[in-house]
Amino acid sequence: MKTPERFTMRVKESDMVEVISGKSKGHRGRIKKVLPFTNRVIVEGANMIKKITKPTQRNPKRDIISLEAPLHRSNVMLVCPNCKKTTRIAAKIMPNGKKIRACNKCGELLDKA
Repeated sequence: MKTPERFTMRVKESDMVEVISGKSKGHRGRIKKVLPFTNRVIVEGANMIKKITKPTQRNPKRDIISLEAPLHRSNVMLVCPNCKKTTRIAAKIMPNGKKIRACNKCGELLDKA
């Protein structure tokens, strides 16, 4: 049996991103969860779906709840915390040899060194 492929994700949990395509286009929010095996992310308040819960003994009434559905990682773009613009992610190599994410527009480091 083949093991599932794990995709490298350039965005991390709690990063501010903007949705660039789909029904939530233009929405900005923080990443709640990263799903590297399915190549998707869950963004707060974006791509909302309605889910109908079945009645149970605890909750005999049927409810309709709103949930965030996963988005493909290519449909979100990182927002730089320094310049507040959507940007691609550049990789800067520190003197100690560690690779750190940086804003491609202003050059500000996104991760702590």
